[in-house]
Amino acid sequence: MLFFTQRNKAITLLGFDFAQPSLSKMSIVFMPQFAANLSLLFTEYPLIERFAYAKQMGFDAVEIQFPYELNIEQIKQQLDEHDLDLVLINVPAGDLMQGGDGLACVPHQEQAFRMAVMQALNYAHDLGVGRVNVLAGRQPVECELLDCLKTLAANLRYAAEAFQSIGVITTFEAINTFDMPRFLIKSVVDMQEMLEAVDHPTLKMQFDCYHMARMGEEIVSSLQENIRHIGHIQFADVPQRHQPFTGTLDFNHIFNTIDKLGYQGYCGAEYRPLGHSVDSFDWFKPYRS
Repeated sequence: MLFFTQRNKAITLLGFDFAQPSLSKMSIVFMPQFAANLSLLFTEYPLIERFAYAKQMGFDAVEIQFPYELNIEQIKQQLDEHDLDLVLINVPAGDLMQGGDGLACVPHQEQAFRMAVMQALNYAHDLGVGRVNVLAGRQPVECELLDCLKTLAANLRYAAEAFQSIGVITTFEAINTFDMPRFLIKSVVDMQEMLEAVDHPTLKMQFDCYHMARMGEEIVSSLQENIRHIGHIQFADVPQRHQPFTGTLDFNHIFNTIDKLGYQGYCGAEYRPLGHSVDSFDWFKPYRS
């Protein structure tokens, strides 16, 4: 049985073995591994051309929200040609990005969601993707909250089981309700409670610094509290979702915190560039490969 409460569940880090920050040959602290989000970056060019620009800017990894406009062979060719890893994709989300409710939390859409998982599984398997993200979707106006939460929990468990079979971590994220009204999962507490309800070892949070800051969450303390349960991190500045150091977030503090916590995953640059994409990487200069 699934239980959802409204109380804040603190997740203890007692006993967690924090890794020491790694040092470069010049004794400069290395920051986390960064991935370019090809859905929001380099949109001046067709998707198939964005891989080359990511490599030119110094990235060794990319992520794509929905890669399905390209077939697997097209993507594989770009990854091989530019020596890139594709580290994260999303499960297809139905009509969510067009203003609809999506799939994962919507009662009676379970079959469509399972078909979407199978499509993502094929891409993840053939392209060596390590993380696949599930977008919960919006609570339909005619549906009760508890029904949507139960539907999402069941669908996340199905996805986690499917992706575990090919060695892939499943993530899900909270999204701010200013950009996406009625989104079901909208806070750190929501993610904590859903993780507890599903209780699957390969289901993790995708922690989006932009979305959480827009919802008033304290980014550094939330990362510290939940780092064991985070499978992927994304970032953009607040409030306009542009590149770091164009808004109010202290990215020096955020990146240093992620590094000190020993986080081993990728941090996806999922921002809308202020200006041309290729001119938006001043923040990245200290970390380029």
